[in-house]
Amino acid sequence: MADKQAESTFGVNKLILGDNLDVLKTLPDACVDLVYLDPPFFSNRNYEVIWGDSGEIRSFQDRWSGGIDHYIAWLKERVEQMHRVLKSKGSLYLHCDWHANTYIRVQILDKIFGEKNFRNEIIWSYKRYTAASKKFQNLHDTIFYYSKGDNYRFNEAREDYGQNSGKMDSHYKQDEDGRWFRWQKRKDQEPYKIYLSEGRRVGDVWEMSIINASSNERIGYPTQKPEALLERIIKASSNDGDIVLDPFMGGGTTIAVADKLNRRWLGIDQSPMAVKVTDFRLQKQADFFAAPYTVQLHKYDYDTLRYKDAFEFEGWIIAQFGGTANIKQRGDLGLDGKMGDNTPIQVKRSDNIGRGVIDNFLSAVQRYDKNLFQKNKKARAPAGYIIAFSFSKGAVGEAARLKNEENIIIKLVKVDEIVEVAVKPVISVNIKELERDAKGIRTIEFTARGESGAGVEFYSWDFEHDKERGFKASVIMDKEGRQVIPLKAGTHNIAVKVVDNDGLENIEAVRLRLNGKVKREE
Repeated sequence: MADKQAESTFGVNKLILGDNLDVLKTLPDACVDLVYLDPPFFSNRNYEVIWGDSGEIRSFQDRWSGGIDHYIAWLKERVEQMHRVLKSKGSLYLHCDWHANTYIRVQILDKIFGEKNFRNEIIWSYKRYTAASKKFQNLHDTIFYYSKGDNYRFNEAREDYGQNSGKMDSHYKQDEDGRWFRWQKRKDQEPYKIYLSEGRRVGDVWEMSIINASSNERIGYPTQKPEALLERIIKASSNDGDIVLDPFMGGGTTIAVADKLNRRWLGIDQSPMAVKVTDFRLQKQADFFAAPYTVQLHKYDYDTLRYKDAFEFEGWIIAQFGGTANIKQRGDLGLDGKMGDNTPIQVKRSDNIGRGVIDNFLSAVQRYDKNLFQKNKKARAPAGYIIAFSFSKGAVGEAARLKNEENIIIKLVKVDEIVEVAVKPVISVNIKELERDAKGIRTIEFTARGESGAGVEFYSWDFEHDKERGFKASVIMDKEGRQVIPLKAGTHNIAVKVVDNDGLENIEAVRLRLNGKVKREE
């Protein structure tokens, strides 16, 4: 019961930009069913800085300021929070390699979860190109699997025996239905049938391919993990509707797989680029039945907020302000939410709010709760809050008059006082035909140019863009802003998004007609 109560107090299906330690501290106890974390390995190599934005670089520098002891302390305080937010039936999988796996198990996991809750040391074995070396090649990672307690959730996983080898084994026979089986004895000596088709129980050595250059899963993220790896973990230790947390989101594989498997999820990363790449992956795989989700950044684009759906914006900005939105849209006196002490809030998704709004709001506040109004007035506390993008001189003056002459405080709050509002990047696209073959196939070069005061980080392309369907990235991460593709004669809709270092984005869509000439239609 406590687990369910905790779960209901925070939002899920959310991508959050921030230090996971800070974010985890805001979550209630026992609210998550499964944690998978793939923290930066203790290799102290610059290739760990993948995105290159300020948040990631700062985190990288913090980890290495004091050697292995500092690294373990840095990771330990985060795992302590992950243990706290796990439900009583929950599990944690920590992905690491040989650089620090011994330290992580003994100094972090055994101490926080307890040795009795250690379940498996899973070996992920893979093949890759290796360099000459005077030692055996390192061709595996370690995944430590711990539960929070004895009554943990585990769904047995099975894999194929291999039908051909079984049929050639003299121990196997065919039953009356033609199914291959062998007899197995129990401890009580009573035999039972094991069918090849049922597969064998999965062990603790998992042989799975890494993401190679030709993989359809590849998004260009150097340490990207295969979806099959996360699928096995998520299926084993969660059920439909359970909540999966990835506090080091990276390229977003955990979140993408959890979403496909009908789990709820929460992804955290200190890099705006990690958040946006995961966002684009979710957009790409979304269908009509996909669950909605939110993206929480440090900065927000003015145009996106200003022209957002009004009711959606009200709920979002009230939550950012620390209040609770009014779910009713009628009979609410025009009030959109309230603070923890029931002081009312009104939201205007507009600029230059006039004095008339103050007058109407004051009347609604007095009718809403007369006792509360008098209590706040006597305590010289705000009688209510109005949130808007900006206020007119008349509105500001009337709020000041009410405070000075009538001892009534109507607090005027601008959106940029609640969240940081910035200007999204600009983008342009240049199109050039490079060649044409005998069959009329044209090779077209698309070059995008983005500009942002925060600095451009990457581009994403949709080569079959449909405005109604939404942006579905054909290429998720392009650092150069250049794509060369073959196109047949006809009309093509191409879209490109630019993402800056604040995680803000903009899109340019072009309609291209290829007949006798390459013609761009606006």
